[in-house]
Amino acid sequence: MKLIYEGKTKNVFQLDNGNVLLKFKDDCTGKDGVFDPGENTVGLTIEGIGRANLETSIHYFELLKEAGIKTHYVDANIEEATMEVLPATVFGHGLEVICRLVATGSFVRRYGEYIADGTPLEGGYVECTFKNDALGDPLVTMEGLAALGVMSPEMFASMKEQTLKITKIVADDLKKMGMDLYDIKFEFGYNNDEVILIDEIASGNMRVYKDGKILDPVELTKVILGK
Repeated sequence: MKLIYEGKTKNVFQLDNGNVLLKFKDDCTGKDGVFDPGENTVGLTIEGIGRANLETSIHYFELLKEAGIKTHYVDANIEEATMEVLPATVFGHGLEVICRLVATGSFVRRYGEYIADGTPLEGGYVECTFKNDALGDPLVTMEGLAALGVMSPEMFASMKEQTLKITKIVADDLKKMGMDLYDIKFEFGYNNDEVILIDEIASGNMRVYKDGKILDPVELTKVILGK
């Protein structure tokens, strides 16, 4: 296999059949050893979290398949912490899509003079950031993406619609287990000009509360998978 990209939480390899293999790591985003999906750097390493994130991703990719939502997911090997996916071209040099159901984290750090931490964001609030550590993952609007030639307004509309649908599926699933989804981070790409969800749907990419307390990725994964 040929390594084509080394990311914060996984490595990406080219397979001979034309598909791509994701190898999940035990690294999580955060700061000063504290987990935070809103951070843009690796802040801590949790043993076994790579395999746990993969299992969580499989759980949600299968739910999306049942709901008729196409993604890049093909197959996975839990023991080796790998997932085979369809090839897809990322937008620009990488784009993260965040759906916020409750104001918290970096959203409140930016807009705290207008909104209190913990305020529900009715219907969900979708925002995008470029993956660029040096610039602190800058925010970008739909108009900005179009002006920069990263994606068309039609592609953005499809991406936003899918983001809200996928977030609701994840939130509803967590609610059944007595948990509340505050925000979640996705990545999208395009395959034959079709916008599809790529990367993962893992506990390390979402902020979830139970009984008023945030769950770290290991705790969250155990609850989701019933372990």
